[in-house]
Amino acid sequence: MQHKEQIITINSRFCGPPNSGNGGYVCGLLANALGMPCQVTLHAPPPLDTPLQLVVKADGAQLKLGEQLLASAKPYNLELKLPDAVSANTAKKAQQGFKGFEQHNLPCCFVCGTDREPLDGLRIFAGPTEQREEHVAALWTPDETLAAEDGVVASEYLWAALDCPGYFAVRDQAGTALLGRFAAHIDQPIRAGEQLVVSGWALSHDGRKHFAGTALYNQSGQAVAWAEATWISLAAAA
Repeated sequence: MQHKEQIITINSRFCGPPNSGNGGYVCGLLANALGMPCQVTLHAPPPLDTPLQLVVKADGAQLKLGEQLLASAKPYNLELKLPDAVSANTAKKAQQGFKGFEQHNLPCCFVCGTDREPLDGLRIFAGPTEQREEHVAALWTPDETLAAEDGVVASEYLWAALDCPGYFAVRDQAGTALLGRFAAHIDQPIRAGEQLVVSGWALSHDGRKHFAGTALYNQSGQAVAWAEATWISLAAAA
């Protein structure tokens, strides 16, 4: 692959924190540009509505603001053991207990923000299941604003959907945390209007690092996309 560079702008619709892009969405943009299975590392918050340089080479991709590195992607083989899907009824019940309804650090988040309206945010409210510890689930039906004319949901939105549920799976141990690394695999096309079950589960904890898996399942209980994430706890205020 030859060296390619393009200018991209992250629309404010796709924020995580109020002034920067949602981590999963940004990772999905780099993965699209690289065009191969990859792991993305977030180095600094990507600003919104700002021209950014997306540089693609044979060995990876970088998102930059001038000389500042915001995110980088490298080829990566994702191997993740997936739990069985929970039922739609279980997911519906779980989301009623979404911790973000009580206290949400980022109510504006494109993926899990409680202040976002339908057809604007994804509104994925993954709450704890009774099935096992550190496991969350929710229902999600991607809307038509996320799809091309053929009805297929763009992959960066699937990367986004796989992001926040992992945080809510590890939140009790992680506290306030930021997405550090993320790798996702889209196994088959997903269409707007298709109801999915979203799952997130803790994989392990290591000091300030918390590892989570997430997956999207179709109505037959088949996994159609999955991801692994590293969440990094912010140091407690002195």
